[in-house]
Amino acid sequence: MMNLYWTAFKSLISKEINRFVRIWVQTLVPPAITMTLYFIIFGNLIGSRIGEMSGFSYMEYIVPGLIMMSVITNSYSNVASSFFSSKFQKNIEELLVAPVPNYIIIAGFVGGGVVRGLLVGALVTCVSLFFVDIQIAHLGVIMLTVLMTSIVFSLGGLINAVFARTFDDISIIPTFVLTPLTYLGGVFYSISLLPEFWQGVSKLNPIVYMVNAFRYGFLGVSDVGIGTAFAVLSVFIIALYSIAWHLVSKGIGLRS
Repeated sequence: MMNLYWTAFKSLISKEINRFVRIWVQTLVPPAITMTLYFIIFGNLIGSRIGEMSGFSYMEYIVPGLIMMSVITNSYSNVASSFFSSKFQKNIEELLVAPVPNYIIIAGFVGGGVVRGLLVGALVTCVSLFFVDIQIAHLGVIMLTVLMTSIVFSLGGLINAVFARTFDDISIIPTFVLTPLTYLGGVFYSISLLPEFWQGVSKLNPIVYMVNAFRYGFLGVSDVGIGTAFAVLSVFIIALYSIAWHLVSKGIGLRS
């Protein structure tokens, strides 16, 4: 039975990977181009005027945040679009009636989002090498943070797809929720520069913990406790997985 489940998981994740690799010009190249523009505009042009931040050049400081931003966006969008397409084409109903546990279905879609997020993150990291010498203070923290973050937003994309009724619906959350939270998540600045009240408000934003944990892995500096950051990530993974499992198990928004 476990061999059957493993085969199902491999088939699902292979389908998800082939899906975005087949159209790599649309899925992998645009994030690299976008991040290159960020490096040029914010790093070279504006960064030279800002100077240092937390003891590092502005370019060095924002690189981890920009990498994390690309991971978040691509992990989320990959699962949201793929799962909704399966739902729209009624393919998901075939999976629901197949002798495959719901956690395998979730893992297959989420796994595809994680792979795309990590690939784009690696690509953006390679692009950043043309602009700055990357430092690595804690490799383990980097790897664990990027993996957990991509899982969080892959699960979020799946939940978005479950409730979406049209293709336009899967762009509402990224546009009106995800993008503002990302820009206000400390990607371009240290929250220690904010007044005390706004520092407290910023700490309600979960992306602050993800960006800072990732930055700590590279530079060894963070505006939040690393233990707290991983606790937040763990809570979100457990909560979002529980919601996704419940929705898939009940067939909410999936069965006609």
